Amino acid sequence: MKHIELYDTTLRDGSQAEGISFSLRDKCQLAEHLAKLGFDFVEGGYPASNDKDHDFFRRMANHPFPETGTKICAFGMTRRKGVSASEDSGLAALLDSKAQVITMVGKSSRFQVEDILRCSLDENLAMIAESTAFLRDAGREVIFDAEHAFDGFRCDPKYFLECLKTAETAGASRVVLCDTNGGTLPGEIYEIVQKVVSEMNIPVGIHCHNDCDLAVANSLAAVDAGATQVQGCINGFGERCGNANLISIAANLALKKGLDVLAPGAVQSLTDLSRYVYEMVNLNAPVNQPFVGKSAFAHKGGMHVSAVNRDSRSYEHIDPAEVGNERRILVSELSGRSNIVAMAKKHHIENDPQLLERILEDVVARESMGYSYEAADGSFDLLVKKCSGSIRSHFDVIKYHVNMTGRNKGDESRIYTEAIVKLVVNGETLYEVADGDGPVNALDSALRKALVHRFPSLKKLQLTDYKVRVINSEAGTAAGVRVIIESKDETETWGTVGVSENVVEASWIALTDSFEYKLFKDEEEKKNAG
Repeated sequence: MKHIELYDTTLRDGSQAEGISFSLRDKCQLAEHLAKLGFDFVEGGYPASNDKDHDFFRRMANHPFPETGTKICAFGMTRRKGVSASEDSGLAALLDSKAQVITMVGKSSRFQVEDILRCSLDENLAMIAESTAFLRDAGREVIFDAEHAFDGFRCDPKYFLECLKTAETAGASRVVLCDTNGGTLPGEIYEIVQKVVSEMNIPVGIHCHNDCDLAVANSLAAVDAGATQVQGCINGFGERCGNANLISIAANLALKKGLDVLAPGAVQSLTDLSRYVYEMVNLNAPVNQPFVGKSAFAHKGGMHVSAVNRDSRSYEHIDPAEVGNERRILVSELSGRSNIVAMAKKHHIENDPQLLERILEDVVARESMGYSYEAADGSFDLLVKKCSGSIRSHFDVIKYHVNMTGRNKGDESRIYTEAIVKLVVNGETLYEVADGDGPVNALDSALRKALVHRFPSLKKLQLTDYKVRVINSEAGTAAGVRVIIESKDETETWGTVGVSENVVEASWIALTDSFEYKLFKDEEEKKNAG
């Protein structure tokens, strides 16, 4: 089976995206994580640019990954014009990094050399040759990244190929063609890569940017044309519109083209890897991200769900488990009986048509009120229990109250929020008061004070997201609102929903559903374990 090298540049090129920053600890942890999965190369950064990247290479020095053979790479540029390689501070920093692989970017476009770099064509060739040889003589492997490669080919193909040949002659182990501006189409990528592969005696790689939303397609076209290395970033992070998404590339190469990538079994970890990196940079994962998104294998239309229940191949291009994802059945006003059956399988009600009809009627009626269960699987689970009569609430709410007081102290204006809850648990009346940063936080705190010592597992319940959506905006300030709360514990994440014309009441409904779901979940897990 042919092996395609995956070269990850998340820690360098990916960190150039707006809103993304990696701490030194993050960089080390992600490099080790990628190495365990078998990425062939992990680019750690540009050691001449900042102390953090310099420290990263210090920590990673003499830290091999013999299990997968992953190589840590340092990134830099050819020597500056008019400066010898031995006196160039950037090349010195690359050697000082102790990285055994140096990825060196250089100009391969006549326009870039003459108009941007403003040096002669011969000087640029000398910069490539001398820099490559200098690093090779120091015992380092050199990968030459040809910047603006495709623009350079269009501008002057002869000079472009001369740049690549110069790197090869000087000792580069690979040349990588960079679609730096992200403006090339797949057909042209294929033709140019095929031409370059036929001219070179060393492996050819591809590095695509996503400005035309084609970075993954362009990378796959390059592989079809003979490229044996693909550079990119996890989740497509990167400057402007991002880089080629290595998650999608790895899945396509392995599952669609039958090529060898990553360590054995690592493709099944792609969903975990994608979400791990989003969590690391504190970003919400797009639900519609191919292969690994929460909605990648979600089905809503009743006809689709009915077909998937018969044979998943009817509406799924792969088994979600092949990338570590899972199938989700959504319940909405478009739902049919098949959706309800699929969603409620764990309750074993497939053979109870009357109950299924009650659930469907309840869902449709509640959706007409503004409820939505697509992101509220916890609330849907509780709805099924209520319709089947198998639910007994763990607590009954007598009343709740939120008081917000504005105070001015000098020039400072502060809002103080206090929540009061009165509950009944097993015949005992509980009354608790708590402060909070806003009404939802205060209600959450009061509810916990009342329940945690009776249900200790609630200590592990965390509210991770809170969303408010106006349902009927034409009603102005009297409009109804839908609140979705996302919660998690140590094993699962779930959503709950509440709807009301009062945002506090909608929040309270979603909040109490989250607590109830956690308690029922714990009971079922304990029962199954026993």
